[in-house]
Amino acid sequence: MCGSTREHDDSYEVDIELPGFHKDEVQLSLENGCLNITAAKGLDKDEKDKKTGKLIRQERYAGSMSRSFYVGEDVTEEDIKAKLEHGVLSLQIPKKEAKPQVPEKKYIAIEG
Repeated sequence: MCGSTREHDDSYEVDIELPGFHKDEVQLSLENGCLNITAAKGLDKDEKDKKTGKLIRQERYAGSMSRSFYVGEDVTEEDIKAKLEHGVLSLQIPKKEAKPQVPEKKYIAIEG
């Protein structure tokens, strides 16, 4: 996987080159603030030549690749926009700052 990452004021733009991959061969998942990208091609397909004649030579990539990025635990899967066009997976990932935890005051009742 080759690609590039650009930083904007409010987001990151990530482009990952996946030539020859179709949308159904690419999987994105988000777990504990980590965006996981997996692409697999030709691992379990039984392709047959529909033409008559003997297949002399066939060259195709078969395999899988993956990449992970830490995007922060406040980013949700709804926040990330993904598009696959012309062999390039484009991701828009918003910048989200962790919300500071405000300590909750707990009161003790006074009897009497």
